[in-house]
Amino acid sequence: MPTHASAAPFSHPGWQIWPGLLLGTGLLLLVALGLGSILQEAGELDPGRTLASSYFQSVVRFTLWQAFLSVLLSLALALPVATALARYKGFPGRTLILRLMELSLVLPTIVAVSGIIAVFGRQGWFTGLLNIWLPGNGWNLYGLNGILLAHVFFNAPLAARILLQALDSIPAPRMRTASQLGLGGWWLWRAVHWPAIKPVLPGVAALVFTLCFTSFAIIMTLGGGPGTTTLEVAIYQALRFEFDFARAALFAILQLLICGSLWWLVFRKRLDTAVLPNRRLSRQVPLFARRWQGFSASLLLAIFTAFLVAPLLAIILRGLPALWPTADATSIYQQLLPATARSLLIAIPAGLGSVVVALLTLAATNRARLRWLAIVPAVTGYLPLIVPPLVLGTGLFILLRPQLGNTMQGWFLVALINGLMAVPFVLQILRGPLASLDSGSLKQADQLGLLGWYRWRWLYWPYLRRPVALALAYGVALSLGDFGVIALFGSPGKPTLPVLLYQQLGSYRLGEAAGTGLWLLGLLILIFVSLSRVPGIKSRTTSAASQPLPEPEHA
Repeated sequence: MPTHASAAPFSHPGWQIWPGLLLGTGLLLLVALGLGSILQEAGELDPGRTLASSYFQSVVRFTLWQAFLSVLLSLALALPVATALARYKGFPGRTLILRLMELSLVLPTIVAVSGIIAVFGRQGWFTGLLNIWLPGNGWNLYGLNGILLAHVFFNAPLAARILLQALDSIPAPRMRTASQLGLGGWWLWRAVHWPAIKPVLPGVAALVFTLCFTSFAIIMTLGGGPGTTTLEVAIYQALRFEFDFARAALFAILQLLICGSLWWLVFRKRLDTAVLPNRRLSRQVPLFARRWQGFSASLLLAIFTAFLVAPLLAIILRGLPALWPTADATSIYQQLLPATARSLLIAIPAGLGSVVVALLTLAATNRARLRWLAIVPAVTGYLPLIVPPLVLGTGLFILLRPQLGNTMQGWFLVALINGLMAVPFVLQILRGPLASLDSGSLKQADQLGLLGWYRWRWLYWPYLRRPVALALAYGVALSLGDFGVIALFGSPGKPTLPVLLYQQLGSYRLGEAAGTGLWLLGLLILIFVSLSRVPGIKSRTTSAASQPLPEPEHA
C-alpha cells in the first residue's frame, strides 16, 4: 500500500472538486438549453389568448386541485400511521410494514396502477364486496377517485416513513419522561410528537405536492377523460398527437414556474428537504398507552397494511397464470424478453450515471472552499425536483427534434434524464455514509499519507460499498419503472416494460398486463436482492452528529 502522496494517482485536491463542478455545470447547461428551447418555442404563441382559453384554465385548475387533495389525504393517513408505528413498536409485522412503505418509492407507477385496477376496478375485489354491501353505490375508479387513490397509495407510505423518522429522533429522556407522566392522546401529541413533526411536515408536503403535481402514468391510466387532464398529460398530448410545440412549451413553462416557486420557498425557509427516509430507526422506550388506544392503532395499521398489500397480491395472483410456462404463454414471453432488454439498456446506464453524479457532487460540495463553487453541485442535486422530468424532456425534444434520427438516440436521452431524476434520492442514500467515517480512521489515513485513489480504495470504499450498491439499486429501479420520459422519446413498436404494460392495459388485455406487471415487479426484487448482498462494514463512530451506515434489507 503506497504511503506517499506523490505516488497516489488523482492525489491533487482539484480531483475532488473539478470533476463534480464540471459535471454539475454541464448538467445545468443542458437544462438551460432545454428550457431555452422551450422559451424560444413559446415565443411563437400568443400567451394571453392561450392563458385565457377555457381548456388551459381547466387543465391548470384540475392539476392544482388534484395535487392539493392528494397532499391532504396522504398526510391525513400518514400522520396517524407514523404515530402508531412510533408508539407501538411491538406491533406484529412492523418490519413488513416498513419494507412495504419503502417499496412504494421504487415500485413502478404503471405496475401499481395495474394492481389497483385489479382491486378497485369494475371487476376488482373491493368493488365486488362494495356492490354486495352497498348496491348501487356508484363507485367508479376512473377519474378523480382513481387519481387520488393511486396518489395516496404511493405518497402516504413515503410521507409516513419520513415522519416516523422524525418521531424516532425524539430524545429518549423526553420519551421516558412522557411515559412516567402517563401522557397519552392529545397531550402526548401536543407536548412530544408535534414539536418533532412540525419542522419536517412542510418539506414532506412540498415533496408530495411535487410528486402529485408532476404525476403522469396515473393520470394517463386512471384519468378517464379530458376533464381530468393535468399539465403533464397536456404537454405530452401537445407534443405527440397535436405537434403543437408552442403550446407544449407554454404548459412546460407554467409547470416549471409552479414547481420552481415551491422549492425556492422550501430552500429559502431552510425547511427539511428529505426525499428519502433513513432505513435504520432507533429503539425508544415503550410509552404508556390505554388498551383502547393500542386496539385502535393495531386496527389502523392492519387496514393500512391491507391497503398496501392488496394491489401487490392481485398482481401476483393474476400474473402467475399468464407467466406460467405453457404453450399459451409463448406469445407474452416473445414480448417480455425484448422489452426487458430495452428497459435494462436504459436503466443500468441511468443508475450508474446517477451514482457517479452523486459521488462527484458530494465530493465537490464538501471540498469546495469558495461558497460560489459549492453552489453548482449542490443545485445539481435538487435540480430534478425543481425541473420535472417531462419538462426537461420537452425542452430537449424541441431542441433536438431535427437531429433525433433513430431510436438509440432517444433511448440515450431517456437514460440521461432518468439518471438525472434519480440523483436526489441517490444523494440522500450516500450523504450519510460518506459523512459517517470516524475521525480516528481519517487521522490515521492522514498520518499514512493516503491520498487520491488509494484513499478512496482503502478508506472510503469499504464503508461505501454497500450504500453504493443500495444507491445503484434505487437508480436502476427508478429508471426501470419510468413511463413519462420514455413515452415522449420511445417508439410504440419497441416498447419498454412500462410502455408494454400501458399498451396492454389500454387494450384491456388484463391477463397479459398482470403477467407483465409481475415480471417487472420480480425484476425489481431481483435487482434489490442481488445488490443488497454486497458486503460492507459498519461505521465505528457512535457520534450523534453522524448517521449510521444504512443496511439494505430488501426482500
